[in-house]
Amino acid sequence: MSQLFTPYSIGPLRLPNRIAIAPMCQYSADNGEATDWHLMHYGNLSHSGAGLLIIEATAVEPEGRISPADLGLWSDATENALGRVLTAVRSHSSMPIAIQLAHAGRKASNHVPWQGGGLVPPSEGGWPTVAPSAIPFQPNEPAPQALDQAGLDRVLAAFVSAAQRAQRLGIDAIEIHAAHGYLLHQFLSPLSNQRDDQYGGTLENRLRFPLAVFAAVRAAVPTLAVGIRISATDWVAGGWDVEQSVVFAQALRELGCDFIHVSSGGLSPQQQITVGPGYQVALAERIRRESGLPTIAVGMITEAAQAEAIVASGQADMVALARGILYDPRWPWHAATELGAQVVVPPQYWRSLPQPGIRVK
Repeated sequence: MSQLFTPYSIGPLRLPNRIAIAPMCQYSADNGEATDWHLMHYGNLSHSGAGLLIIEATAVEPEGRISPADLGLWSDATENALGRVLTAVRSHSSMPIAIQLAHAGRKASNHVPWQGGGLVPPSEGGWPTVAPSAIPFQPNEPAPQALDQAGLDRVLAAFVSAAQRAQRLGIDAIEIHAAHGYLLHQFLSPLSNQRDDQYGGTLENRLRFPLAVFAAVRAAVPTLAVGIRISATDWVAGGWDVEQSVVFAQALRELGCDFIHVSSGGLSPQQQITVGPGYQVALAERIRRESGLPTIAVGMITEAAQAEAIVASGQADMVALARGILYDPRWPWHAATELGAQVVVPPQYWRSLPQPGIRVK
């Protein structure tokens, strides 16, 4: 029996298999509000056969968007727009749905990728950014504003409010974004956090604000699965690394974390990454072994046999697909065919299945 296609639970949420769709920004929202693009995009992915669909990085306040076109969940308007998408998706799919709640910090206010990226100046609709310390992401960028206590309180409250909105929408799980150089990751790394108060300096202090955000969200939605995505290393000497990630994961477990989604990088343009198939899996394996948290591995996992081996060998409890499932939205169907497993396929598509091929539930 394929281990990749066995059921698995993250906290109270039972999943039909070990395949997650990683959150992938679509840069297609209107003032934070989901649009018809999201309806088509998530409707499509909801029939992929994956065990969990994680909605893209969703800003908890307008200033936390990576770009002006980012999805948000900070107001009744953004909540209602996302609710319209979810209602349509759920009318035709039973796939469990999570959402990644995020704040971009100093990496906010950027052009969308297909417009070249880079900071959007205020004259073009951009906004000042915030961070743990007044250190820009790129040397030629304006320095972000270092968050004071009032700012920290505002951001924490925004995460809590967004989590409560997600719960009202019936979302099944929340993933807090502490990876890829965004705000919570900025607090973790000594490269971006050079504060001299209780939130900076020692590892204990650098963990303090991300742990406070997690604890507040966990308390606000006690019946939901709540996990986190981290970058296990900055890939920069003297930065955040896997040893510190293990300590963070152990602290998260004590706070009731239901899963940890292990990525890497994104904090510094000085990062040196050797990319290859499954290049982040060893990071996930170590964090899983030393923290005991249910762990999702991600990063160039492209083949069914590769994904099966990761789960079957205990390197991770689940695998997540990102670019690969954008390229092939039926990847789980094809993996099930190869591994002799079953996935949920809508009856409208049954005539497309190979004979012999995947079996439907």
